[in-house]
Amino acid sequence: MKKFNQKETAFLESLEEARIATSHENIPHVKPVSFVLVDNAIIIATDYKTRTHTNIKSNPNVGIVMDIYKSGGHKAVCVQGKAVIVEEGSEFKKFYDIFHEKFDWVRKDPWKENEALFLKINPKNITSWGLG
Repeated sequence: MKKFNQKETAFLESLEEARIATSHENIPHVKPVSFVLVDNAIIIATDYKTRTHTNIKSNPNVGIVMDIYKSGGHKAVCVQGKAVIVEEGSEFKKFYDIFHEKFDWVRKDPWKENEALFLKINPKNITSWGLG
């Protein structure tokens, strides 16, 4: 597993939106997601009946980009890795507590184990630019 450097970590901790890419039958699927950085892994929440969840079950390879687009000053961290599904247990609770504290939408529409899930993306490749 690759490690984020200090500049990448600071940048990721300043953001909350990313775009994740999954695929099924060689058809790409990209969508915006909320994320947090926990122990050098990107964590996102998703529901069971989403294309993202269906895709991950058959192909755990993902790409995810966290960026700020500003003409002449674009900043980004791009990650390729494998997503692990986390549905219950102490790791689920840890991720849920972090999401609950950070995101108003979680507090407005809470969920429990096995009602929604987290994807834990461990980076295999990391590319970044514009971070100074």
